[in-house]
Amino acid sequence: MGPQHLRRAHHLHPPERHTPFPRGRRRAGLPPSRMTTSPHTKGHPPMGPLDGLRVIDLSPNRVGAQISQVFADFGADVIQVEPPGGCVIRQRAAYPFWSRGKRSIVLDVFHDGDRDVVAAMAERADILIETFQPGVLDGRGLGFEELSARNPRLIYTSVTGFGRQGPYADAPSYEGLVMAKLGLFHTFRRMTNQASPPFVTVPFASFAASQIAVHGIIAALLERERSGAGQRVETNLLQAFTSLDTWAWFEHFIQERWPDAFIRTNPYDERGIPASPLTFMLLVGLTRDGTWLQFSAVAPRLFAALMKALGLAWMFTDDEWKNLPTFGDDAERRLELWTRMLAATNDKLLAEWQAVFEEDPNVFAEQYRSGAAILDHPQLVHDQMVMDLEDAERGSVHQPGPIVKAGSSPAVIARSAPTLDQHREEILAELATAPARVAAAPPSTATTDLPLAGVTILEFATLFAAPHGTTMLTDLGARVIKVEPLEGDRIRTIIPFPESGGAKVMQGKESICLDLTTPEGQAVALDIAARVDVVIQGYRAGAMARIGLDYQPIKAVNPDVIYVNAPGYGVDGPYGNKPAYAPSIGAATGLPLTNVGSSVPERADLSMQEIQDGARRLSAAAALANAQADGFAALGVTTAILVGLLARSRGAGGQELFSSMLNTGAHAMSAQAVTYGGAPHEPAPDPEIRGLGALYRVYDASEGWVFLAAPSPSDWDRLVKGLAGYVDLAGDPRFADPAGRHSNSAALIEVLAAVFARTPAQTWEDELLSQGIGCVAVHTDSIETMLFDETFGRASGYVVDVVHPTFDSHPRLAPYLRFSRSRTQAMPGVLAGQHTDAILEALGRSPEEIADMRSRKVIG
Repeated sequence: MGPQHLRRAHHLHPPERHTPFPRGRRRAGLPPSRMTTSPHTKGHPPMGPLDGLRVIDLSPNRVGAQISQVFADFGADVIQVEPPGGCVIRQRAAYPFWSRGKRSIVLDVFHDGDRDVVAAMAERADILIETFQPGVLDGRGLGFEELSARNPRLIYTSVTGFGRQGPYADAPSYEGLVMAKLGLFHTFRRMTNQASPPFVTVPFASFAASQIAVHGIIAALLERERSGAGQRVETNLLQAFTSLDTWAWFEHFIQERWPDAFIRTNPYDERGIPASPLTFMLLVGLTRDGTWLQFSAVAPRLFAALMKALGLAWMFTDDEWKNLPTFGDDAERRLELWTRMLAATNDKLLAEWQAVFEEDPNVFAEQYRSGAAILDHPQLVHDQMVMDLEDAERGSVHQPGPIVKAGSSPAVIARSAPTLDQHREEILAELATAPARVAAAPPSTATTDLPLAGVTILEFATLFAAPHGTTMLTDLGARVIKVEPLEGDRIRTIIPFPESGGAKVMQGKESICLDLTTPEGQAVALDIAARVDVVIQGYRAGAMARIGLDYQPIKAVNPDVIYVNAPGYGVDGPYGNKPAYAPSIGAATGLPLTNVGSSVPERADLSMQEIQDGARRLSAAAALANAQADGFAALGVTTAILVGLLARSRGAGGQELFSSMLNTGAHAMSAQAVTYGGAPHEPAPDPEIRGLGALYRVYDASEGWVFLAAPSPSDWDRLVKGLAGYVDLAGDPRFADPAGRHSNSAALIEVLAAVFARTPAQTWEDELLSQGIGCVAVHTDSIETMLFDETFGRASGYVVDVVHPTFDSHPRLAPYLRFSRSRTQAMPGVLAGQHTDAILEALGRSPEEIADMRSRKVIG
């Protein structure tokens, strides 16, 4: 019962990408308008668009589970290979969500007989997923070289902690370990009032790695249609995490290169007073009845509307408050403004604020949610992105729907998560009767092209989330044409140094500046849309319909188009026209409250000092450039585009898809959001925000801090041996088994704290990491200083050099994926309108027509 081969997409064109005027090819590479109808536009495969694909998931953790979940949701046959006793994630509340629709078989991949069964399964599979440390499966019959020799069409997917090169390649692959070493804990330091760097609970790296791996797998599947051959796809927690950064990388680079021209402004000064205008625009306040609110008023008109709602609009015309909200070094003036804004927020009940939001669409704040309340969001409910699935063991499970809503090839979510080893007999029976996969083409004849060569995307979106979703695809070879207003996307000027705010989301693209409010501008956009594979739009509800560029008009000229709606909230519904920014979506989906745990109170009786303290800490937990909801949303956008392309290649035809910042955030926070009767509680950070227990925690060293990650029984055994010269953990009956270590966690913390306090952090890292024990010195400077360190960033393959039109030669983050055969590319950002003329010429516009359009300000 071997999987069906993917059908070759009849409408994908050869690579035509690299310059506006490819030699010997059509200028700007624009193919002719697609006015033919796909033969596969009617209906969709009854079992989901990925029916016939088989996935073998060897990963016991969340990362692998959320990779294979995307494929299971859309109809692939996912076999979850579990170790004896079951995957550790079975003990987590979100397990029935992460493993829905899969099949389970228990096999020990380190046992010869079971290993042979896994290898036989891989011979009949399309995709294999593993998250072991580098080299663990190599030489045991389950490494890439061994399995690809047996099944040359296999897409072999590996996710590690730090990657396969560099000084930490052999370190255990725990998220906390990676984030401590990289500097994320230090970056979130304002989230706590303690001296120690706070532990960060939100799974920034784990969720990012799961989606980056999905992108690589689908790109490899699309490439396999051309080459007939599989390959290895790799990413790692650290590089996947860097995908979330908006502009911190470029702020650091510019300050290093031009220290006199640019100084980074912290949100708060050393006294805890707001120091940046953005802090006022992204106000965090408490209502009179004790609900935290996150405002989002980063545009001038939105800030003016907010001040009016606060009863403070008079300040704009008062000479004493001129330049509001920028006051330079006048800390007392900033403090007074902040206090007035917080007091005005606290003067209204939540219901009163909600009435204000209903009356004025330019005034809006999200309430901070956490836990199961995430899935109660009215927009998620309206978009039908929340579901109840009957689980065989747990009853009804309240959980997010699919990460992507597809119009003509929707996800098919009908089966609960499997019971342990539930499908052993049927899987073994299939192995006995199904032939092994035979290669369609020897790997030696396969190409080394970019995996998405020939795919063209037209982008209508602003700021970060949707635009970075397409940027990630330029690294894989997709051509992205970005439509900007005449003055350029406002992300280019969001940081007070030209181009720095938007440099990352402009990487590898072509930019055309059009006035989309004019009929001519709309006609040009429609002309381009008729020639592309994908159109993506990220505007508020109704915006694209008003300019005649929503799905139906574009479908009329390009029936095979993949049209992705990627708004903050939705294309309609109660929040569809609300402004969506990273802090507000983060608040809605639980990022800040999950990070701060119980350390920030949410009550009606807080004093102004307590409100200010809570606002500072919640702001620090939600609005950082390095890790926020925008980054999560971009990953979901990329997933949506690729799911649409893969479904089309398998016969679904063109269609409209939907991915929202809110829904992707709910998937990222699923560990906290999924609920059912008797669900276990997800571990929360302790009041000091140091960790999730004794064996996953920040400890003081005699110099600096260490992060210890030793949660599994095998980790414990290594730790006992590694610390034997300092403390007899094996002889303490309180810690004899996992249950004892859990119930005596406070005592174990006390014992370990005394041990780690004796020695400098770097000494502990050198001693314990070499023994395979997850213990690193916590990096106490910015993430960028770590990545810019030659012995870490470049040595690990995280950094490459490019040449930018403004910045000249500079380092950028390397592509987040590696392939064993296909190439990736790292390209620089572009300037607004840099390709306007070339694209218009390729559309057949004459130089005279272009000059006339520019004189009338139709183009820029």
